[in-house]
Amino acid sequence: MFAFLCGALLLFAFKPGVFCEDKFEYAIREFTVPLDHFSFLSNASFNIRYLYNESYADKTNPESPIFFYTGNEGDIEWFAQNTGFMWELAAQLRAVVVFAEHRYYGKSMPFGSDTFNTSKPDHLAFFTVEQTLEDYALLITYLRSGRERPVVAFGGSYGGMLAAWFRMKYPHIVNGALAASAPILQFPGLTPCDIFDKITTSVYETAYNANCSANIGKSWKAFETLAANDAGKKQLGDIFRLCDPITNADDLNQFMDYLEDIYANLAMTNYPYNTTFLAPVPAYPVRQVCFYLKDLHLNDTDLIHSLASALAVYTNYTGAEKCVDYKYSKSSTTLDNKGWEIQSCNQMVMPFCSNSSDTMYRTKAWNVREISDKCFKKFHLTPKPYDIELRYGGNKLESVSNIIFSNGLLDPWSGGGVLQAPNNQVYVIILPEGAHHLDLRSSNPSDPASVTDARRREAAIIEGWINQA
Repeated sequence: MFAFLCGALLLFAFKPGVFCEDKFEYAIREFTVPLDHFSFLSNASFNIRYLYNESYADKTNPESPIFFYTGNEGDIEWFAQNTGFMWELAAQLRAVVVFAEHRYYGKSMPFGSDTFNTSKPDHLAFFTVEQTLEDYALLITYLRSGRERPVVAFGGSYGGMLAAWFRMKYPHIVNGALAASAPILQFPGLTPCDIFDKITTSVYETAYNANCSANIGKSWKAFETLAANDAGKKQLGDIFRLCDPITNADDLNQFMDYLEDIYANLAMTNYPYNTTFLAPVPAYPVRQVCFYLKDLHLNDTDLIHSLASALAVYTNYTGAEKCVDYKYSKSSTTLDNKGWEIQSCNQMVMPFCSNSSDTMYRTKAWNVREISDKCFKKFHLTPKPYDIELRYGGNKLESVSNIIFSNGLLDPWSGGGVLQAPNNQVYVIILPEGAHHLDLRSSNPSDPASVTDARRREAAIIEGWINQA
């Protein structure tokens, strides 16, 4: 099996072009895991998927290294096609490539189509980080077949958090981990709840000019003013070509929440080339959005029309979308919003807040009681805000070793990342021009020098771990 790399096709400013993503080959396999790893009473089990490619490995070496991607919140094949650096390094260091699918995501459903049945909340009891890491530990043990093969974990975003925690909890199984854009400190008491929105605002302020973020900050009041009557609600739906009409205050709030999601997604995917990672977008999409908002608008109508043009960079860059699905009712994304919503109601309790006085966002407080009530009402789950810190140490990382934490300063998640090394066995790599785990993506002629250098450093460190194993 061989990876077929797709050459970079650059888009000229503001004009849709051809999108070309990497295509890698692998066998799709299944592995049986216990439903509950920590029970001695139940023998229930189910299958998780994993992707496997040994074409790069040295067939004469029975102890060839294993590069293991700790799958996160979505279909594992999607992550495999967006983690080109892992494939490139596997070819260089002659490693077996494995991408493991996270339980409750993709096709790795413990209860099949009944997994998320809200009338059976007990089905969600096994949807934890610990159960997932135990799945991965068993799978690696099986793949090793009794041989002392070096294993390096790779992951980006939540997958990067899992890779780091995997190394922390199973150092006898995982020799090292590359945790790219892994916000392991984005938890209560560890990181200010407004840091994400402050970084995002900074990205928009500097992408073209400061008018961009100023216009976005003014837009929330403009939306509320326009939607104060039925005619205005209809006009708003027509301007943005919404799939579902705005008929009440809840719809308006959902629409504005959707816009906030888009602003964050654009910052995360602010890559130097066109991509379809979260949606088809051009190179440096934030700059292209801000091109439409470069003039400070004093008239609400002009502002709203300019925003509609700007947001089409994300919502309809190819021109193929008939309407904007702000309710996600027709979404076919490979990221699983439902699964992540459940995780945010058990362990992954990440506080977010904002203040309109120093960001482009609406003022929002972090209210753990309100969130807890919503979680219980929807899933019969009660969040444990400090569970992750208790299990993995929070910012007390002095005893940790063999982890690379990489963070791009264009990435809003970098505020919750590890930005200072606690010792000389933990490596912190900063990418000043990097968005969300850009270093994990395939090499591209448009990559900034800082990203290319980061990959070189990561490769050298990982090779060192393998040689020391």
